[in-house]
Amino acid sequence: MNSERAAGATPAMAQWFRAKADYPDALVFFRMGDFYELFFEDAEAASAALDIALTARGTHQGEPIAMCGVPVSQRDTYLTRLIRRGFRVAVAEQVEAPEAAKARGGKVLIDRAVVRLITPGTITEEALLDSGRASLLLALVPRAGRVGAAWLDVSTASFETADLAEAELAALLGRLDPAEILSAADIELGPHESRRTDPGPPPPAELARRDLARLFDVASLDAFGAFTDHEAQAAAAALRYVERSQAGTLPRIARPVRAGETGLLAMDAATRASLDLLRTADGGEAGSLFGAVRRTVTAAGARMLAGWIAAPLDAIGPLQARQAGWQSLLDAPGTLAALRGALRGAPDLARALVRLGLAGRKAGRLSPRDLGQVRDSLAAARAVAEGLAPAVAADPMHPL
Repeated sequence: MNSERAAGATPAMAQWFRAKADYPDALVFFRMGDFYELFFEDAEAASAALDIALTARGTHQGEPIAMCGVPVSQRDTYLTRLIRRGFRVAVAEQVEAPEAAKARGGKVLIDRAVVRLITPGTITEEALLDSGRASLLLALVPRAGRVGAAWLDVSTASFETADLAEAELAALLGRLDPAEILSAADIELGPHESRRTDPGPPPPAELARRDLARLFDVASLDAFGAFTDHEAQAAAAALRYVERSQAGTLPRIARPVRAGETGLLAMDAATRASLDLLRTADGGEAGSLFGAVRRTVTAAGARMLAGWIAAPLDAIGPLQARQAGWQSLLDAPGTLAALRGALRGAPDLARALVRLGLAGRKAGRLSPRDLGQVRDSLAAARAVAEGLAPAVAADPMHPL
């Protein structure tokens, strides 16, 4: 946003112009008292997407300032609707109390700053997440007929990479179904085109390797495996994007792991669509294979089942081992009932830990609810261990 457009702005609107200049491709949720206000083109887009009234707030350079707003108390409801429609939202909060602003003297203007960029692939907020689905951010870097891919779920800290031929990309996209894809325009994304975000050129390979080694506190990225240069570039690009989304604070992320595609059934996008594995053609779970077989009682279990269905095994040995584990539970209905009872209602530990990790690095994000979820998860884990103990003691080689 050029300086000419901001010329003559009131002090508060000057703050908005600075925020918009830093996040030109996002809607700016600008905190003003008990509301988040949106202005100019942001207001027009949000008004149409949310079906809320578009009004005006004063004038700027002789023209009315388009405005709409949402109550702070209903922020997550409106954010969820915007994110699911593919918008990116920069949240600008009041970063000082009104009393502190008054103490500075002169005309009071409360300091505001963007504290969070919320995008489809960087959600950590519990209210915005789908508990039964992974929320993946995928970064792609092409090189000489191949593609370096790195994907992470910021909400659970999982982080994987792969080096694949360009012809294999469609199958990977179909399996992962990422919420957001960091990619230049020259990579074909097919039905996932609407999820593309172009973050600009990836870091050079050597710089990417140094960045990753520094972030994970190792002397060399080779400590985690033999990553190709474009895998490292994709991984570094993904982490840089996440760090920017958290206003410079990188959540704790698991070390990168090279994904093992061997042993998984490869399917193209057309095959996946015709099978209705996770969702039907209208986007709903009802009527899909996942919807038909889902009997999970935890969010993590639902995500694991979805992952298994999206990436079926194609080797008989692992399939039989998995079946043996389930059969052993079916043969012990008392143990099965006890385990389901212990797990039923267990909190989403992985996502709670990520939020607590962020809270430890950034003031104002700590939630007693997340601490309570860790407590309750540990209690559930103890109950599960106690429920399995008799079977394991009777047969240490038990498939459980």
